[in-house]
Amino acid sequence: MFQGASQLTLDGKGRVSMPARHRDALLSGCDGRLTLTRHPDGCLLVYPRPVWESRRQQIAQLPYSARALQRVLLGSAVDVELDTAARVLVSAELRTAAGLERDVMLLGMGAHLELWDASRLAEHERLALADGLPAAAADFSF
Repeated sequence: MFQGASQLTLDGKGRVSMPARHRDALLSGCDGRLTLTRHPDGCLLVYPRPVWESRRQQIAQLPYSARALQRVLLGSAVDVELDTAARVLVSAELRTAAGLERDVMLLGMGAHLELWDASRLAEHERLALADGLPAAAADFSF
């Protein structure tokens, strides 16, 4: 399970270093093999390859009415591997799609991670929290 937030920096080649707290899980759970893809909210999803393979099957089986979502998720998916310095290369296309420049945030979301432009995440969270809790969380207690 991935959790927590890490403030990171993209290097000049578009690589981001995985935080130490996630490295062992990524190396032992999937040999450092990951899949990156776009998320409709404007970030990138980072899946360990075995988790992605299961998700990919679910997405491919969606009805035709979900074709636009399939295009976003499946059409943007890129398989990558951690390099020897535990970095991931984020393609130029994915960096552009998510507005990733230099300062990024990596969020642990359970079975996967999200990679956000730091300022885009801050604005997204501000807007989401201004609306209050969604109806689906009405019974949730802190």
